[in-house]
Amino acid sequence: QARRAPQSIPDPVPERKRSTPMNPANVIRRTHTQNTVSQRPYRDRVVHLLALKSYKKPELLARLQRDGVNQKDKNCLGTILQQVANLNPKDNSYSLKDYIFKEIQKDWPGYNEIDKQSLELILSR
Repeated sequence: QARRAPQSIPDPVPERKRSTPMNPANVIRRTHTQNTVSQRPYRDRVVHLLALKSYKKPELLARLQRDGVNQKDKNCLGTILQQVANLNPKDNSYSLKDYIFKEIQKDWPGYNEIDKQSLELILSR
């Protein structure tokens, strides 16, 4: 018995065509422009997070890693915290030193609208 090749059955889901071909370099560039926080100095990133609330060191590290952090920066977090933050011995949390609040940029790219509103309240005090 000889088997015949099956008749080509049209695919029930037509292939989706892109209007323009996708260039991976452009996609990568686009994600980097949205995540400009990771391009900022590590100290500034720490300062702008602590401006909103107190963090324990592991929480702060996790939050910074979410935005992207390199090993060299990760290793100097302790030094930066000594410079810009006060340690609360009761719960081992860090809060921003008062005089550092002058360095806060209200239009920081990592802030969403809620963060900006809460920052306004904090700075008004």
